Amino acid sequence: MPAVLLLLSTLAFTPCLFAFQAIDSTDTLHAPPPVLPGAYADPHIAAFGNRFYLYPTTDGTEGWMGTNFTCWSSSDLVSWQNEGVILDLPKDVSYAKARAWAPAIARKNGKYYYYFSADVNIGVAVADKPAGPFKEVLNKPLVAKGSRRGQMIDPMVFVDDDGAAYLYWGQGMCNVVKLNEDMISYDTSAIVSFKPQGYNEGSFVIKRKGVYYLMWSEYDTRDPRYSIAYATSSSPMGPFVKAENPTILKGKGVVKGAGHHSVLRVPGRDEWYIAYHRFIIPGGNGYNRETCISPMRFDSTGHILPVNVFEKVKPVKFKRIIKEPFF
Repeated sequence: MPAVLLLLSTLAFTPCLFAFQAIDSTDTLHAPPPVLPGAYADPHIAAFGNRFYLYPTTDGTEGWMGTNFTCWSSSDLVSWQNEGVILDLPKDVSYAKARAWAPAIARKNGKYYYYFSADVNIGVAVADKPAGPFKEVLNKPLVAKGSRRGQMIDPMVFVDDDGAAYLYWGQGMCNVVKLNEDMISYDTSAIVSFKPQGYNEGSFVIKRKGVYYLMWSEYDTRDPRYSIAYATSSSPMGPFVKAENPTILKGKGVVKGAGHHSVLRVPGRDEWYIAYHRFIIPGGNGYNRETCISPMRFDSTGHILPVNVFEKVKPVKFKRIIKEPFF
């Protein structure tokens, strides 16, 4: 090819190449700041009234030996207010004094039910308001250590459109059971246990357009393969079929140890956000983690798209929900 033509061809192609690189590139050296100050992990995000709430694990102790739980609230998902300690194991729980992990909350019958891991048991506390004060009501575990295969940790309660509530939990094995109307008891013979391919812990369920999405964390928080995957079903009890492209969130660049999530739908909208933890930047590790929030989106066929952990959450507002029959 003549030199002039070669030069013209190169110049014609170069802008396209630069444009492609600009669109495809992500600055993996500069991540958005966490939404909460300090070391917090395993965040459960929810919306009640006209505010958003986060219920995390208090992190920062070697061996994950935290002893209490806090609640945070926000009017816009960006600025968060510490509502204080809402449950303290040594003071409020008779059967466990440490390993306060991975809480979850659900609203039903005008009450707020707070499910929590405590020394590898699952407990439940109840309050009249989303920020407590919460009172442990059973004086024993809702799910006791050693009662099934795997660890009895990481509770999550999904309340369906008809008001039926389902408890999910477990590390090493995913368990689900329909809760009784009181939200603090269930039929042990009705428990369904299963293990999706790659499942480790941190199950979370949402429903969108009639489809139930079961999401979970794969591998351990310290494993470079640590990530969030999902499966779908036509029933909250399963069976769940793992998605063709199941990984929706994984660390990249300076974002390491990203996982153990929860998902929020903004009331009244098809607008979704995912809360998760990552290693504190810089210098974090498996027990020094911080809480982040990112937008979560679906494609036109209902598949969850990969989450960009470098996308900064923007302020979100919504009107007060007057009628909250179940949530």
